[in-house]
Amino acid sequence: MALDQDFEHELDETEGTEMSFIDHLEELRWHIIRSLIAIFVFTIGAWVFQKEIFGGIIMAPSKSEFWTNRMLCKLADLTGVDGLCFKQADFILQSREVSGQFMMALTQSIMVGLLLSFPYFFWEIWRFVKPGLKEKEAKAARGAVFWVSVLFFTGVAFGYYVVSPMAINFLASFKLDDAIQNQFDINDYISLLSTMTLACGITFQLPMIAYVLSMVGILTPQFMREYRRHALVVILIIAAIITPSPDMISQLLVTLPLLGLYEISIGVSARVNKQRQAETLED
Repeated sequence: MALDQDFEHELDETEGTEMSFIDHLEELRWHIIRSLIAIFVFTIGAWVFQKEIFGGIIMAPSKSEFWTNRMLCKLADLTGVDGLCFKQADFILQSREVSGQFMMALTQSIMVGLLLSFPYFFWEIWRFVKPGLKEKEAKAARGAVFWVSVLFFTGVAFGYYVVSPMAINFLASFKLDDAIQNQFDINDYISLLSTMTLACGITFQLPMIAYVLSMVGILTPQFMREYRRHALVVILIIAAIITPSPDMISQLLVTLPLLGLYEISIGVSARVNKQRQAETLED
């Protein structure tokens, strides 16, 4: 009898744990569903305004009257580096498939939907994760959704207004011979633009990554200061990859913001470590 009672008690605990796990899965499912609904809504909105988005946003960096291209021309006049100035688009965009333009419109709508719904998507993830954090951890992570969103859109803007125009300018004007005409597939153009902008949006999360790693004790400001020179080399390599133009000014325009992010990350790590030390002394 006693064994039966013990078995029933263990079975009840197991069922309770299983139900709790199922509840968590159900909660996660609804967070994902709401996120997908947000993405769908923004995608539909982007589809409605597909022509305005394509002509006024996606194609804008390839035009000489784009704000960044006009500023680069002024910078070229000041520095004497003619390669910075994008005066006229010397390439033709083509769609080589029957369904190419339709698929392109669908792809651009989904990309815009993902981009605009990012803050809400991250907020849903945060709502799911937050209840599992301790009080100190939740307090320390206050404002995470805001700062992640700000850094992401700042990086996207940097990729769109700085990196993408310079990359398009260089690749469109580069020729082995004047007899060769540049005729690019529109999907390649969109892929280049989206890769540049999204890569910068992710790269600009460096301060938040430093914050999280410092919170768990993996990263320290001393470590980041010690390997600052190594980080500079990595940043220069990254700048050289995402700015194919060989002139130093283009690389500096990318290198300086990344160096700034690294220095900000050191400050963030130092502040987190100071708080952790203070809490250790209090305990």
